[in-house]
Amino acid sequence: MLSLLKLAPICKVKLALRVLPLHQCVHRPFSAVANSIALTLDDFENKNKAADFNVLFRSCKSVDVAKRLHAFLVVLGKAQNIILSAKLVNLYAFLGDVAFSRSTFDQIQRKDVFTWNSMVAAYVRSSRCREALNCFNEFLSTSDLRPDFYSFPPVLKACPNLIDGKKLHCWVVKTGFEQDVFVAASLIHLYSRFGALDDAHKLFVEMPVRDVGSWNAMISGFCQNGSAAEALDVLNSMKIEGLKMDTITVSSLLPVCAQSGDMTSGMLIHLYVIKHGLETDVFVSNALINMYSKFGSLWNAQKVFDDMKVRDLVSWNSIIAAYEQNNDPITALGFFKDMQLIGIQSDLLTVVSLASIFGQLSNKKNSRSIHGFVMRHEWLDKDVVIGNSLVNMYAKLGDMDCARIVFEQLPVKDIISWNTLITGYAQNGLACEAIDAYNMMTRCSNIIPNQGTWVSILPAYSHVGALQQGMKIHGRLIKNCLYLDVYVNTCLIDMYGKCGRLDDAMSLFYEVSRETPVPWNAIISCHGIHGHGEDALKLFKDMLAEGVMPDHVTFVSLLSACSHSGLVDEGQRCFDVMQREYKIRPSLKHYGCMVDLLGRAAYLDKAYNLVTNMPVQPDASIWGALLGACRIHGNVELGKYASDRLFEVDSENVGYYVLLSNMYANVGKWEGVVKVRSLARDRGLRKTPGWSSIVVGSKVEVFYTGNQTHPKCMEIYEELSILTARMKNIGYVPDYSFVLQDVEDDEKEQILMSHSERLAMAFGIISTPPRSLIRLFKNLRVCSDCHNATKYISKITQREIVVRDSNRFHHFKDGFCSCGDYW
Repeated sequence: MLSLLKLAPICKVKLALRVLPLHQCVHRPFSAVANSIALTLDDFENKNKAADFNVLFRSCKSVDVAKRLHAFLVVLGKAQNIILSAKLVNLYAFLGDVAFSRSTFDQIQRKDVFTWNSMVAAYVRSSRCREALNCFNEFLSTSDLRPDFYSFPPVLKACPNLIDGKKLHCWVVKTGFEQDVFVAASLIHLYSRFGALDDAHKLFVEMPVRDVGSWNAMISGFCQNGSAAEALDVLNSMKIEGLKMDTITVSSLLPVCAQSGDMTSGMLIHLYVIKHGLETDVFVSNALINMYSKFGSLWNAQKVFDDMKVRDLVSWNSIIAAYEQNNDPITALGFFKDMQLIGIQSDLLTVVSLASIFGQLSNKKNSRSIHGFVMRHEWLDKDVVIGNSLVNMYAKLGDMDCARIVFEQLPVKDIISWNTLITGYAQNGLACEAIDAYNMMTRCSNIIPNQGTWVSILPAYSHVGALQQGMKIHGRLIKNCLYLDVYVNTCLIDMYGKCGRLDDAMSLFYEVSRETPVPWNAIISCHGIHGHGEDALKLFKDMLAEGVMPDHVTFVSLLSACSHSGLVDEGQRCFDVMQREYKIRPSLKHYGCMVDLLGRAAYLDKAYNLVTNMPVQPDASIWGALLGACRIHGNVELGKYASDRLFEVDSENVGYYVLLSNMYANVGKWEGVVKVRSLARDRGLRKTPGWSSIVVGSKVEVFYTGNQTHPKCMEIYEELSILTARMKNIGYVPDYSFVLQDVEDDEKEQILMSHSERLAMAFGIISTPPRSLIRLFKNLRVCSDCHNATKYISKITQREIVVRDSNRFHHFKDGFCSCGDYW
């Protein structure tokens, strides 16, 4: 058949069409156009209307149809036509078949510059950068043609590194196109992409003529590299020269305003957009939505969205992400449903937002549906972003086993993948696993830790009290000049504060920029967990005096500090000020702090009334705080009611079963203890084992309750026996209400003596010099009997003993605790 096609005369088009029919069922417009052209092709040679083929090229919507057109051109003898061949090269590339592009290109006998440019551009369009560069080098080395100003922009875009880029720059200079406005702009983009802003700016300054595209290239270069001030300087120079911003200028500048926290400049640009009628451009509106969402200004973001006359998928993704990233998953989900109703199909970025939304809502069923959707579309192999979002989703659900499985399945793991896993472990209280993951990451030579890594791992060190490891990270940050970053420094403040080094935390606080509430929130929280409520309130006043606006986290820290110190009136005043003066709507965390504050202070009726009159549905943390207060004050009736509501909203948290069981044990209701334990056992729940850690020398020793495997086990228990006898001589009476087994008193005493903090304390006493400080860390709240015993031990041994439990710090000295027995 091929031989027949080669012999077929051009004028016998109808015969050719019979040999290669254009199937109407595949592409009717193409077939109809082909038939019409067939009727007029007898005089094609005379009129030479190559433009008639444009309709045919535009009709090709698949590689299959493109091949038929290609065969049609072969039959007509037009396969060697330079213009039509170049169009075929571009057509195949546009349809995703670069191999056919190259095959068509190779069959062209007499290639001109336009043809070479088309092949290079085809590679670039298909993201095959190395092939594009090789093709361009082949053009330079095998042909006697000279590149033109269309040759350089695509290949400069394809450069994989700065070295190749500089080689191409030499060719630009050699061929005399450095002064061309398009080529120069491409060079500016190249140098900006690799962070060589000095070279980019030098090129820009030396340009004899600049159009808006050149200015945009320089502004975009500074924006891409986070140089907001320099970008705005170039913008001012552009205005001085009488040039106006266009949609590209605006779309480049708005993200960098968000990155630098410059909301004023962002709003001024928005005013310019409105004044010059640029708000109708969908790209500009999308950029405005993203900018306002970064500032947390959801009202402005939604107003921009509502005013858009045309919305694309990016617009919907932007407004969904705006609410999702600002902790309003319900509204975000509402926008997603609206998007579905008008028939817009989700893409990968939509699914990324949905994964976070369902994670925030603790919606396990829909979260697994999202995972299944991703697997069906095989997106896990296509983009690491979706894999990272699934790891984050499972971490938010508290299912770190599934998070780890997804992490292991990722074909490529970037630094964000590792940071997400580490953060997930840390936020779910699995600090040791977070540290293990960080140590694994450090063994990957291609992974370089960044700001997110330090923000992820430092809280894990804080949780287990690994002060020495945290100090090593601090030293590394000083060496890399990253310790003054406000977020990293805030984590260091938190780490030193939670490891009991409050003075060091304060020193760091005074070194960092305090223009945002972030470091203030951290240092207020640190004082709170040490029981220094008055100091926390004073820091809040200092914050206001320095003109820093508090946010919702500030008041969570303040209310928590008041709760730890029993400052009921001050806490209620802060709760009122938050709403009245700063217009901050209380979240569940704020209500949780207030319930805890009132409940600890024995105002159980007020706490209950607050819960029942909340404008939002109480969650597990609210009922858990009320149940905890009922346990402290022995209110079994209200505690039972709180536990019933608690199990309705969260029946999987074993800690709440333990609270209820303790409450029954405190009042001697052993049948209640048995019933609650049976209920937890039937649901497959196991109590979180209590552990305490102590650092002796450079080693962290971890003790679990009842531990008898330690090499110094005999010495530890012998020391505890001696201490217990001495404590009894000066008034210590064991509190058996914290033993949940109905056994004899001597067995109860043995159980109390084997609590993890006492084992760690005894080990510290026999392993460190007399009268030296002992520092312990406990994963659960310290029980009342151990708290009382530690006061006696501090007096007997003349040591200062610092214990940080899951709730706060206790500084024991000379028989007294810094909490004043209020915790």
